Amino acid sequence: MALIDSYRNTLTTKRNELTKLLNDKAKEQKKISDTSEKINRANETISRTKSTTTIQSKLREITRYDKELADYYKKIAEIETKIGKKNKEIQDAQTKVDKEIVSIDKKRIAESDRLRKEQEQNLRNISSTLQRHDNLHTETRYKIEELKNIPEKIIVLFLASNPIDQQQLRLDEEARSISEMIRKSKHRDSVKFETCWAVQPIDLLQAINEYKPSIIHFSGHGSSNDEIIFQTQDGKTKIVSKEAIVQTMMASSDGIRIVFFNTCYSRNQAEAVSQYVEATIGMNTSIGDKAARLFSSQFYSSIGFGLSVKKSFDQAKSLLMLEGISEEDTPELFTKNGLNAEDLIIVNPKK
Repeated sequence: MALIDSYRNTLTTKRNELTKLLNDKAKEQKKISDTSEKINRANETISRTKSTTTIQSKLREITRYDKELADYYKKIAEIETKIGKKNKEIQDAQTKVDKEIVSIDKKRIAESDRLRKEQEQNLRNISSTLQRHDNLHTETRYKIEELKNIPEKIIVLFLASNPIDQQQLRLDEEARSISEMIRKSKHRDSVKFETCWAVQPIDLLQAINEYKPSIIHFSGHGSSNDEIIFQTQDGKTKIVSKEAIVQTMMASSDGIRIVFFNTCYSRNQAEAVSQYVEATIGMNTSIGDKAARLFSSQFYSSIGFGLSVKKSFDQAKSLLMLEGISEEDTPELFTKNGLNAEDLIIVNPKK
């Protein structure tokens, strides 16, 4: 197994362990909620009765419930400590993956440079005779024609943020579904799907500069105040304003054609960013986890079949209706002034 695969497996394992800890914490929080409700009912019974026996019985119940609550809170504190440690382990594992990717890229560049130099030397040798020059010329023209038939490649950058102090979303399922639908599309080799997890504000420009995406996809939480939710270093909520997102897109818009906000209450963000990119998608209210997943996966499937942005958007809405999910009016599509979404084709293989 390659070292990068080992690092990635470790990272996946750590993320799975974090997910289990979060689930354990949620279970303890549910116990607290249920026990608190029992205490409330016992207090209500005390307030309604004049029976000393009943009152004493309910007071004993409350004492027992209070002890259970203390145990639950203690358990949550222990789990939160483990969550903090696990987030550190994930950060360390991600650092190893990133460093190994840089190392692999350096080796690839070095190998590419070596091959290029060999090719240059071969060309000089071939040009020693007129016949070889003619043969090379013919071969070069053939290669150029082949290159013309290669579909242009786009990169979809999936940015996921799911803070531990927010409702946990199934963003991994959304990423898996999008990736699978792209693989099933006609021009799958023209679409490269890159993911960036647990996104902090500092990661945004780094990812854009590194991957140079044609499409940026935000997946996670949004707020009714036109904000998008990123994460802090310890995995908690970091609010980013609409103005900050717009400024970032304005400063990075070269090469970016679509910005997809698959977050609640992101309509205004999408409309503002559409001044600087060809098309944007946002949600005019909250959107369910399943609806967000189905809508986005179908949108990228249609894009992968070479359909226009408008047709891809409409097909994604149609899927929600076919599935009986009455949220088809939640997504909204915006385009830059002077552009028509029906004319925008992101994956456009040359014939």
